[in-house]
Amino acid sequence: MKEKLLQEFQKVFGRAAEGVYFAPGRVNLIGEHTDYNGGHVFPCALTIGTYAAAAKNDDKTLRFYSMNFEKLGVIETSLENMVKVAEHNWANYPKGVLQVLMDAGYPVTSGMDILYFGNIPNSSGLSSSASIEVLTAYVARELFGFEVDFVEIAKLGQKAENEFIGVNCGIMDQFAIAMGKTEHAIFLDTADLSYEYAPIRLEDAKIVIACSNKKRGLGDSKYNERRSECEAALAKLQTVKSIASLGELTEAEFEEIKSVIADPIKEKRAKHAVYENQRTIQAVKALKENDIALFGQLMIQSHDSLRDDYEVTGKELDTLVASALKQEGVIGSRMTGAGFGGCTVSIVKNECVDAFIREVGKEYLETIGYAADFYVVEAGSGPCTL
Repeated sequence: MKEKLLQEFQKVFGRAAEGVYFAPGRVNLIGEHTDYNGGHVFPCALTIGTYAAAAKNDDKTLRFYSMNFEKLGVIETSLENMVKVAEHNWANYPKGVLQVLMDAGYPVTSGMDILYFGNIPNSSGLSSSASIEVLTAYVARELFGFEVDFVEIAKLGQKAENEFIGVNCGIMDQFAIAMGKTEHAIFLDTADLSYEYAPIRLEDAKIVIACSNKKRGLGDSKYNERRSECEAALAKLQTVKSIASLGELTEAEFEEIKSVIADPIKEKRAKHAVYENQRTIQAVKALKENDIALFGQLMIQSHDSLRDDYEVTGKELDTLVASALKQEGVIGSRMTGAGFGGCTVSIVKNECVDAFIREVGKEYLETIGYAADFYVVEAGSGPCTL
């Protein structure tokens, strides 16, 4: 891969790259739509992700090129004119990161030529955008030689997405990618960013991701709407209980005061945030105790809540999960990511993986009319220089 990127960089920019870099994608095993509600999440970095070859240049010009979007050619802008431009498409993500780096006082002192290549399916819910964000910050750190730790890189990536791109996302995606550790998932409390690594010991099972191939864009989805619904519910609950986030409530505490929300839709949204947070805490405990069956049951409950209370699944994801749960050797299955398309994650016994992919793929194609893609994945590490 490194040689391929170096050759392509030479071809596109007519000179040699200074280095080749990588940042992973991520999958969230459980804890969905809790990260902006002060709850817990349990993601892991993947071994697939985004690569970049890069070199500084002598002026203030930024030149971006993606091997995944060759038809868009080289997208060019200036460090002195960093605004979101619709025609710049995917390149708005690295632009946003470089802008927040400069705003925070990090010395991005010249322009750069950067070539990207990703093997994460685009718009899949495996965080191709957060992968680009973390990677770009890492590339800038390496090329310009300034000090910035991986937690700060995650925060800057989130800030770029919130303020430059306009998606009100939580911290999970960028944190999981920046802080990834091989064969571990990250149990993260998004309220205070305290975290611990938990080994993923699945013994005789594998993590299988099914990509629905229904494209979605977070910015124009109902993602921001869900967040505002939760904020409105929280504001009502705060009139009767001193809490900073929905993540502070147990199920029993929520049930006791939920009537104050006085809006059935907002109550359902808040219920999901509270119950999903508690499920995530239970799931990590189950994994530590090697109770994979309970972990799988909690995954299924998570999907049901995302479908019924949060209403972010849709026909494609529901079809994938329903089909998965019919198959032999499936321990658990749920949608992962923001929803409205994207992916599911399933835990499948080793000897059943091939049949699972074949049968779920067949049913999905018959029901939806186009094919899903499947990936058997492992937990990988964070950004690195190749």
